[in-house]
Amino acid sequence: MQKYKVGIIGATGMVGQRFITLLADHPWFEIAVLAASGRSAGKTYEEAVGPRWAMMDPIPEKIRGMKVQDAEQVEAVAGQIDFAFCAISASKEETRALEERYAKTETPIVSNNSACRGLPDVPMLIPEINHAHTAVIPAQKKRLGSARGFIAVKPNCSIQSYVPALTPFLSCGIEKIMVCTYQAISGAGKTFKTFPDILDNVIPYIGGEEEKSEQEPLKIWGSPNADASAIVPAVSPVISAQCLRVPVQDGHTAAVSVQFTKKPSIDEMLAAWENWVTYPQQLKLPSAPTPFVKYMTEPDRPQARLDRDFERGMGVTVGRLREDRIFDYRFVCLSHNTLRGAAGGGVLSAELLCATGEIVHK
Repeated sequence: MQKYKVGIIGATGMVGQRFITLLADHPWFEIAVLAASGRSAGKTYEEAVGPRWAMMDPIPEKIRGMKVQDAEQVEAVAGQIDFAFCAISASKEETRALEERYAKTETPIVSNNSACRGLPDVPMLIPEINHAHTAVIPAQKKRLGSARGFIAVKPNCSIQSYVPALTPFLSCGIEKIMVCTYQAISGAGKTFKTFPDILDNVIPYIGGEEEKSEQEPLKIWGSPNADASAIVPAVSPVISAQCLRVPVQDGHTAAVSVQFTKKPSIDEMLAAWENWVTYPQQLKLPSAPTPFVKYMTEPDRPQARLDRDFERGMGVTVGRLREDRIFDYRFVCLSHNTLRGAAGGGVLSAELLCATGEIVHK
């Protein structure tokens, strides 16, 4: 197949670096442009990222010497690519403005950023769960005045540990969820070398994270309205979240308690996780995990260090399902925050959008 020419906007940051590792040998996508702030423009990628390269593997050889371009030169960047991934570090206002500028050049944007997540005509995708939300893209194009350009986003990284585990039971009437997330330092773009304050420590605050954790699942579990002009969020369940930063490099863990209207049995829950066949699996998308969710029977699993790389970091592991003395059940979930939760989720979303014809070659 003819590969799609792809740009990475915000290529020098941690999520941008993860995009590079995932796309360097991708069967559908070819990195055509690396873009970042003006201070990196004109440098080779290796010069621009310098000692900030945080991935375990070295910079791919064919990427080292690529010249970084100025992300603000929208027309110049857009003219070289079919679509772009965006992982810039800027204010919400600046991020939304830049992403919409790209979309108006007829360049689809698959964004890791939160700036457009709340917009009703922007799909916020976990492709296994809400691929039908792409139905609002034509309405968004009309708003932007574009024929081809649009923005799709991925959700907050932490909710992708527990929302997949809960989704098979929506028909049971999920009433209440209490969740505490234990979030890795890479979610803040840090390593142990750059974040010494986390050593021997737990930080009980991550700005804006609890609000996202309580609101974004409702959009994920919502549906397009009658004329497909907006995603209407679900009105339930009620979610109470606490989010803590812990001394783990990669992998967000969630401790979940859940109450149902129609309580399923433990056997029904285990069977639902085991037998879930997802739309990306059916499409045979390159990044689709098979299975998406795996239940682990060991009493001390999942563990971040042992299980975050399940299905190349794109799967979700669950364990410790048991009765709860206040809610119906409690269990523990784990996902890789920079793979499933960030760049990998973005790549899978782009594969979905290409497979369903939303992204086409220019």
